[in-house]
Amino acid sequence: MLSRFAKLSIVTLISASIGLSPLAVMAADPAPASTPVATPASPAPAAQSEKAAEKKVQKKAKKDKKAEKKAKKKAKKKAKAAQEPVAAQQ
Repeated sequence: MLSRFAKLSIVTLISASIGLSPLAVMAADPAPASTPVATPASPAPAAQSEKAAEKKVQKKAKKDKKAEKKAKKKAKKKAKAAQEPVAAQQ
């Protein structure tokens, strides 16, 4: 019984070491970093700057539109406030 258990233990250790050996090799010798892919430098920044400029224009237009809407609302409110005292006097 003891010899069967000993043989089984040895076989298990050998199998485990064979199974884990590729992992040990990969851990000991990491793969070199791959070289980055060369990208053209000029088109990407130009496209980004165009997008950024377009975004700024849209943002400014939105801000102006909001300010105009606020001014109209304020003017309407003033006109309404000016008419109320006249209506109260009658």
